[in-house]
Amino acid sequence: MATITKEDVLRTADLARLALTDEEAQMYSEQLTEILTFTEKINEINTDGVEPTTNGNSITNVLRKDVPVKWDKRKEALANAPEEEDGQFKVPAIMD
Repeated sequence: MATITKEDVLRTADLARLALTDEEAQMYSEQLTEILTFTEKINEINTDGVEPTTNGNSITNVLRKDVPVKWDKRKEALANAPEEEDGQFKVPAIMD
């Protein structure tokens, strides 16, 4: 069984520039050891014959065909524009 010692926690905290008290280091040491123990238990599960998955959800996206369509409603689109120039929306300049 792997264990994380208080010294390991303090060394890692030092490398990460974190200030930990001895009590905090002891607490994190115990918590990290519990986490490692739990993951070791998970590794003991027999997964022979189980297909690997990236997502348990079998729903797939339904997309329409990407078909080019000629759109000739420019005049309708520009009808509500405050300003228009050369068949395009005219907007205020944002750069000099």
